Amino acid sequence: MTTKVALLSLAAVLSLTAGMVARGADPPAEADVRTPILVELFTSEGCSSCPPADRFLEALDRQPVPKVQMIVLSEHVDYWNHIGWKDPYSAHSYSERQDGYGRRFGLDSVYTPQMVVDGATQFVGSDPSLAEKAFAKAATVSKMPVHLSLLSSGPSAGLRAHLDTGTLTPSFSARDAEVYIAVALNHAESQVSGGENTGHKLTHVSVVRSLTKVGVVKRGQELSQDVQLKLDPALDTRNLRLIAFVQEPKQGRILGATMVPVSPN
Repeated sequence: MTTKVALLSLAAVLSLTAGMVARGADPPAEADVRTPILVELFTSEGCSSCPPADRFLEALDRQPVPKVQMIVLSEHVDYWNHIGWKDPYSAHSYSERQDGYGRRFGLDSVYTPQMVVDGATQFVGSDPSLAEKAFAKAATVSKMPVHLSLLSSGPSAGLRAHLDTGTLTPSFSARDAEVYIAVALNHAESQVSGGENTGHKLTHVSVVRSLTKVGVVKRGQELSQDVQLKLDPALDTRNLRLIAFVQEPKQGRILGATMVPVSPN
């Protein structure tokens, strides 16, 4: 499982966000209502084609597009770990999630870097033209409101939060939907000493450390509940964020999403 895409320069990757800002550069309204777009990047520190996509995700995390909230997830797969560098942020569960998208999109095989936007579109994660089309389409789709508030946090007690979703109305064309919460690192980095990226210092944003299904919302209903999440004691809560999203079963469309920092600045 390898990617056939050539490396893009950072300037080329960032040109997408600059262009989108230029086209929508009207000043924000007093009430900052933004459409959430969930952007999942399947990546690996063992993949030489991944760093440009990682940098692109960092640019999106800086919220360059007016009236849109980019909610990004960096999911590090483990199938590159055998070629000389074990990605410290990788887990087999993210490879399995990517496999699920592969089946849903009818792909012959999965690859990195792969970007999935709102569970509806997939493409090479460093292709700015395909990204722009996917973001433009996603920005027009109505989303269910999702609210997440942190109640408490601590290395031993973990994270406790309260989650509320809007009603799963018939307009979403789904009988039920799954609700997930991801715990992610705001920032992560590695000095790579093996594999295809030997000698490079790599940085990442919103690196998923756990992804938990916390409930199901039924058609005509909403979900409101407290959630308890285990936390690795080694993690610094000042470097964490929580991402909640509602998704159709079998990794279908994203119906709503939100993100909150664990320790607000």
